[in-house]
Amino acid sequence: MTTSSSGLSSAEAAARLARDGANVLPRKPPTPLWRRVLTQLRDPLIVVLLVAAVLTIGTGDWTDAVVIMLVIVVNTAVGVAQEVRADRAITALADLTTPEARVVRDGQQRQIPASEVVRGDLLVLAEGDIVPADAEVVESAALLVDESALTGESVPVDKGVAARVSSGTVVVRGRGRAVVTATGAASASGRIAALMVKGGGLTPLQRRLAGVGRLLAGVAVALSALVLVLGLVRGQPVELMVVTAISLVVAAVPESLPAVVTLSLALGARRMAARNALIRHLPAVETLGSVTVLATDKTGTLTEGRMVARHLWTPYAEAPVTGSGYAPDGAIDAEDPARFRALLEAAALCNDAHLRPPQDEGGGEWTALGDPTEAALLAAAARLGLDHAGLQRRFPRVAELPFDSGRKRMTTVHLLPDGGARLICKGAPEALLHPDVLTDDPALVARAAERADRYARDGYRVLAVAGADLDAVPAPVRESGLSLLGLIAILDPPRAAAAGAVADCKKAGIKPVLITGDHPGTARAIAADLGIVGPRDAAVDCREPGVLVDEDGPAAVYARATPEQKLDLIESLRGRGEVMAMTGDGVNDGPALRRADIGVAMGRRGTEVARQAADLVLADDNLETVVAAVEEGRRVYANIRRFLVYGLSGGAAEIAVMLLGPFVGLPLPLLPAQILWINLLTHGLPGVALGGEPVIPGSMSRPPRPPGQSIMGAGLWQRVVRIAIVLTAVTVGVAVWASATGRPWQSMAFFALGATQLGVALGTRTRPRSLANPMLLVAVAGALVLQLAGLYVPLLQELLGTRPLAPGDLLIVLVLSSLGYVAARLDRILHPSRS
Repeated sequence: MTTSSSGLSSAEAAARLARDGANVLPRKPPTPLWRRVLTQLRDPLIVVLLVAAVLTIGTGDWTDAVVIMLVIVVNTAVGVAQEVRADRAITALADLTTPEARVVRDGQQRQIPASEVVRGDLLVLAEGDIVPADAEVVESAALLVDESALTGESVPVDKGVAARVSSGTVVVRGRGRAVVTATGAASASGRIAALMVKGGGLTPLQRRLAGVGRLLAGVAVALSALVLVLGLVRGQPVELMVVTAISLVVAAVPESLPAVVTLSLALGARRMAARNALIRHLPAVETLGSVTVLATDKTGTLTEGRMVARHLWTPYAEAPVTGSGYAPDGAIDAEDPARFRALLEAAALCNDAHLRPPQDEGGGEWTALGDPTEAALLAAAARLGLDHAGLQRRFPRVAELPFDSGRKRMTTVHLLPDGGARLICKGAPEALLHPDVLTDDPALVARAAERADRYARDGYRVLAVAGADLDAVPAPVRESGLSLLGLIAILDPPRAAAAGAVADCKKAGIKPVLITGDHPGTARAIAADLGIVGPRDAAVDCREPGVLVDEDGPAAVYARATPEQKLDLIESLRGRGEVMAMTGDGVNDGPALRRADIGVAMGRRGTEVARQAADLVLADDNLETVVAAVEEGRRVYANIRRFLVYGLSGGAAEIAVMLLGPFVGLPLPLLPAQILWINLLTHGLPGVALGGEPVIPGSMSRPPRPPGQSIMGAGLWQRVVRIAIVLTAVTVGVAVWASATGRPWQSMAFFALGATQLGVALGTRTRPRSLANPMLLVAVAGALVLQLAGLYVPLLQELLGTRPLAPGDLLIVLVLSSLGYVAARLDRILHPSRS
């Protein structure tokens, strides 16, 4: 597509905008409220509760129907509210990556919203601009573009005439003009966004709970039908046995489980929000607790996303450089730092970048305008005490040869205070360490080349600097007859917290994997620095065929990975049964974030595509928050399993009591109203309060649970059976003894079954002798008071069919009910590996 130097006319631009649409990335349409509600109601346990509600309404049991419907409404409302709140927060966080653009229209430069850029527009690009659309460069003056958000490559790319620039990339140096070739969905960013159509499917928690829901529904209905048949065979009234069977279905299915899950996840989301992490979907909290592989990109996630000079080398000395970012903090770690003055003076003068101090008086970060590599040179010079502005005044630039990708060099000429001129040249070692450029001894040049090669193998970007003092400004500027001043090794350094986060992942049994579009040497060096790989391990170059996941599992470092290859890697790992978490911030990370079991996006430097694709957004870009979320996820999962032990053992005991009663002389051990009252008290607030239990000590020192393991696995169902046997034995034993001694046996069985279950709730606590989770203590105490009210309040006596107990009988039942607490504690002590 060609465009004249005067650009498009306003009329033509308007016509193309109407024809092709706005220059915006395709977005998923907002989910309607009815669809959000329907998604919540499709949960298998909710379906069971809906069926139970219909049946109770059909039998006229309005009280229990209201209770069941209340649980459904509360669970659905909380889930929908969390999703809506998260989406609104993401919308507020999202900042358009290309809010404005400069174009030439009707022969004049104009600033317009980036959404109004059309194909054929003539863009005007300068330092600091974000490219608003795909375009072909038609005019270039030292144009350098940072493409890390699109490709993952941390080193900016030189763009000459006829080169392509992509939407979302950043101009870090120079200027140019370019004709727009693609906008919106047709741009490079749009094509990557299109890869995100397919989601990740059900989370591990949703898959496990779906299986539990189907199992519980089948077992509860079958056993309740058996109780119905046995009652009819014994001559019990049909209506009574139907109501009893329905009551047992409700009792056997822990209807508070959705509320417990929602509360646990909501508490986890609140804790994450307090630590600068925004949960977009509640199940994402638990999913992190299931993670077995943490895949992360490099630039801006493991690294700071800005270049820093780390080593200086001259023919006479070598020294490391301390400090981080662009602030002048840090130093040249050498006995005589002045020996590096000539090298850093030259690097600061042959330089087009600028450093900006913090804008806020109370603090903030130093920022850079221009090429990040050149900004790193200025920061290194500042650490030696050199003032860039002062150097420019003392040695004014009078001539230059800008950098270009062919020469791989930049040369400037500066006037000297006492007359004459100084010529400085910096560039790639292979372009400078050459006899046509340097007059130094070949042995020295060879030594410098060997050192530069060693820096490069360690993952550094290396610049060579040379110079010469001349009698006058050369005309034309030449790049020969120079003396080598030294080498500067530059790196995008790891984040301070990244190494600790990687170590914590390994301690928790999570395999960290680095997937980046960067150079293999750079990727391997960063991975070795952070402990992802050993010093001798190599990085996999994704440009080579057949290098993805093999039968031995994933490699630790994948370099030069395209967005499509990231998707293939994630699919391969998920196909092996791994639970994948993927972190990223660039446009190129979007599809992988969407396809992973959980996507984690950086909120500060992350692109809009990455934030919209993610389940979790880190507002502080801190990888340690992901590790904290893993711990939070494990807490959530442990609490759900804790509730299942409590709820299922109680439900199983209720069915067992009803099945065994007739065989020991108890025609109908419990009335339907009594079953529902026990179920309401035990599965109500005490059950929900179990979701607030603190994390199990040492949870981050254990490996993640096997991806294919059922939520009832690892000994959980055996624990349910053992505790249910104790509950059944206590209840039936109390009833048989009371019946034989002429006491109100049904009322004693009613109180024993409820109180023993409350003892189990206390026995399943993480820290039983502490005030942790006081809500559970209050809920159990309140439930016990209501259970007593069922015996002694006249209105409840009539409703439940109970009789008051004598003080002595009540004391006996209370003492025996403590066996529920003892059973739960002993089971945890005798089976610690099953906790």
